Amino acid sequence: MFGIGTAELMIIALIALIVLGPERLPKAARFAGLWVRRARAQWYSVKSELERELAAEELKRSMQDAQRSIADVGTQLRDAEQHARSSFDDVRKEAGDLVAQARRMSSEPPATHRSLDAAPAPAPTPVTPDAPPLPPDAIAGDPTRPCRRGDRSWRCTLTETAAKAA
Repeated sequence: MFGIGTAELMIIALIALIVLGPERLPKAARFAGLWVRRARAQWYSVKSELERELAAEELKRSMQDAQRSIADVGTQLRDAEQHARSSFDDVRKEAGDLVAQARRMSSEPPATHRSLDAAPAPAPTPVTPDAPPLPPDAIAGDPTRPCRRGDRSWRCTLTETAAKAA
């Protein structure tokens, strides 16, 4: 501990025996041992208290780091929610505009503007399909087919959006 070897320790014991004498040497040794024990106990007490303080500081730092991380995640979630809401509002507005445009088109009579000077258009040539025509239920945009629950065709989606907007 102090760099004292066996030879130095024997010399100190011999000097103590000469100075104190054989009657007082055991009492002095007990007294010295008591003070060494107290000094060690005090040192261990201070050491353990410092270790507890350092552990508490480390725990506080860890908690602050975790709180910062949670706050960052919360901010990112709020930003993502705001972005999603604005995108949804844009889509809703566009759908409402399309529904309004479709209503205007359906309420107006078809415009037949033909110039009197223009020659009549040639008659279309009949096309013979290779496959038989599809039944009306198979066509997604068939206006005669009723919309069913869960139907995701564009016509049914626009109709549902218009009904909700009205």
